[in-house]
Amino acid sequence: MLGLFLFSQHMTNDTLAEYFTLYAKLLDIHGDAPLKAKAATNAAFTIERATVTLATLPPNELANVPGIGISTAKKIQEILAQQSFAELTTLIAATPKGILELLQIKGIGPKKIQTLWKELNLTTPEQVLVAAEANILQATKGFGQKTQQTILQATQFYLGNKNFLLYAQWEPFVSNLTRITAEQFPDEAFLVAGSFARQLPVIEQLDFVTTIAAHAISNVLQQYNCEQKETTENRQTWETEGHAFNIHFCTQQNLAQVYIQQTGSETFVQSLPAIPTGTTLPQALEQLQIQHLPPFVWEQPVTTLSAPPANLVEPSNIKGIIHSHSTWSDGTHTLEEMAKEAQKQGFEYLVISDHSKSAFYANGLSVERILQQHKQIEALNAALYPFTIYKSIEADILNDGSLDYDDEVLALFDLVIASIHSQLQMPAEKAMQRLLAAVENPYTTILGHCTGRLLLSREGYPVDHTALIDACAANNVVIELNAHPKRLDIDWQYLPYMKQRGVLTSINPDAHATDGFADIKYGCLVAQKAGITTYDNLSSFSKAAFEEFLQEQHSKRG
Repeated sequence: MLGLFLFSQHMTNDTLAEYFTLYAKLLDIHGDAPLKAKAATNAAFTIERATVTLATLPPNELANVPGIGISTAKKIQEILAQQSFAELTTLIAATPKGILELLQIKGIGPKKIQTLWKELNLTTPEQVLVAAEANILQATKGFGQKTQQTILQATQFYLGNKNFLLYAQWEPFVSNLTRITAEQFPDEAFLVAGSFARQLPVIEQLDFVTTIAAHAISNVLQQYNCEQKETTENRQTWETEGHAFNIHFCTQQNLAQVYIQQTGSETFVQSLPAIPTGTTLPQALEQLQIQHLPPFVWEQPVTTLSAPPANLVEPSNIKGIIHSHSTWSDGTHTLEEMAKEAQKQGFEYLVISDHSKSAFYANGLSVERILQQHKQIEALNAALYPFTIYKSIEADILNDGSLDYDDEVLALFDLVIASIHSQLQMPAEKAMQRLLAAVENPYTTILGHCTGRLLLSREGYPVDHTALIDACAANNVVIELNAHPKRLDIDWQYLPYMKQRGVLTSINPDAHATDGFADIKYGCLVAQKAGITTYDNLSSFSKAAFEEFLQEQHSKRG
């Protein structure tokens, strides 16, 4: 529930904060220590906003971090040593496993879960779903019909995605297991296959193909507390933290055959002729005439596929960080820290796009604070030249489709990212009315995370992607590919149509801290599946090209 830590090298502040958030929620559910719950929530907030990675500090320095007292520092040390702390472990042991699952469902908070458990004796998502379908919840105090419908939809979504993990959640495991096997078995093959090799955003089950002997792999995995669940002659299924992965065994003679079968989609594999036994993997790829097709495009029948274009977008050719947040709104690092780190990492520019005034929960900027921030940007630009910070805002798209400031204020920005953050429960007609109105606003430069989805936890609002892309083409609006691994929104499957219609994508990290810059990698991975090049992606533009783009955008404003 707290992520896949099995082969992690260190914990981020966000990960550490999750432990305290879970502790606070469990205290609320058990209902007997409100002051402790509040203290744990405050600790989580402090840890998230810490400007130093707490896991890297010497233990005796943790308590000196502002807001981190002796008690919190002790718990952090326990987490780093044993991935929990005593009080949390005790609470988890006293909580039904299904209640812990309910905490993962968007829209069901601790107080509601307490009622479901203590008053209705519902302790699993499956039980809650049955109760919602039978209209039992709406008769309970504090629920009602609308809440019941929200819980019903959220629970259905959770159960439908229960066995999946994000690509980014599996990534540490994959990276470290492939490293370990390469070190211990340098003369054998151990290949990542399946949907992970195809760079899909979410992975139901991980697959590896190997020539290493089964008993040798078992010895390695048992050392890392993996549990073997099933075995056949050519496959072992294991679990780590409740999530399954397969090891497919082969010989050097049939490695190519097994790898291609276990990596390509069913549609792709069925479109191939028989794979000759005894050929090497490079030979098999050449004989099948797919040597020019990397695994990330092995989705459709082979006859419909073409080689990826030159200049395919990669993290190394992202020139600027577009869409980032600082301590001016809800970011962890100051504007100066964000800019200096972007410059240090070799980026040419930073687009700072803190939240707008309606996002009060995220410390959205009043007009007065916008003017103050712009003065700081101008001073930093003078000091950091030729690196440039561009003035932007992530302007909320309001319920009527208007942006969060009037035109006079919007004109102050170099570019405007328009996003929906509120009233997400809406039918397609309403969602499209809001989105199209924002796209038609001449001050909108980029449409941010256009469906509002959070992969595996929240379904996005319904969108007619074709109509939305057509509107962006007509109004010269860029569509963001939000690269945060929980969003990856717009979905990569719509990128080819964007490209066809001449709509730029912009692979943006939506970074709320400097380590968020690295998320551009996940945006690039899915963009590659759609053949997006540096010419199709705004954040790949050099600073000079980006400024030409801004001049063109400003001409829309009249």
